Amino acid sequence: MKRNILREKLNNDEPTLSTHIHTTWPSVVEALGHTGKYDYVEFVAEYGSFDLHDLDNLCRAAELYNMGSMIKVDQSHQGFLAQRGIGAGCTSVLFTDARSADDVKECIKIAKPDTPESKGLYGVATRRHTYMGYGGSPEYVKALNETVIAIMIEKNGAVENLEEILEIPGVDMVQWGGSDYSMSIGKPGAKSDPQVIEAHDKVFKTSIKMGIPPRAEIKSVDEAKKYLDMGVKHFSIGTDISILHDYWKQNGDELRRIIS
Repeated sequence: MKRNILREKLNNDEPTLSTHIHTTWPSVVEALGHTGKYDYVEFVAEYGSFDLHDLDNLCRAAELYNMGSMIKVDQSHQGFLAQRGIGAGCTSVLFTDARSADDVKECIKIAKPDTPESKGLYGVATRRHTYMGYGGSPEYVKALNETVIAIMIEKNGAVENLEEILEIPGVDMVQWGGSDYSMSIGKPGAKSDPQVIEAHDKVFKTSIKMGIPPRAEIKSVDEAKKYLDMGVKHFSIGTDISILHDYWKQNGDELRRIIS
């Protein structure tokens, strides 16, 4: 059975570091692995274009460097994508757009094994994570149960029902989503609005208080301090497409001024 690095670090209350990718080019994951600094890589499948072969190859690349892998799935077909991501080798799933405790319970069922104890919907599937190995065995069930389940808290309903959601067995981590939240309260893009800031603080402080680790998404190291001061230990920094855009824009602007 392959290691689940994120699960191990959560169990040991150790900090974790990740980043986001939209691209499906495995060499990007390898470049990340060469740094030796990241615990796992998140493929933002909710936004990127991909096929099932891409999921296999992204997970293979992550495993070469002892990194875990997370897939962020679109709610509209979350059952299929989450299970195929796990089958490809993803050791964690980030579910999106939950609005209620019942929505979150459905997410957990999708990723948990179909046993009387776990009461999940994931049966025996001979996918990459079981090749020549442990499909349908007790080890297989253990691996499925160790999949880290993270939930986006990004809708008004999820914020309103936060305490109930955090009490659900199987929720391992939560992630604040300010863009979706601001839109869901009729203030799209207003991340500095007092109501949005209040919800942001509620999510982080309540999660820490109730023992469910929140993860902070940041663009630069400078942003980490306010979260560290709250007690946050889990971070995801940067997104490949944004990193490229910012580099190209800044250097393109500067070079254009010089040559014009």
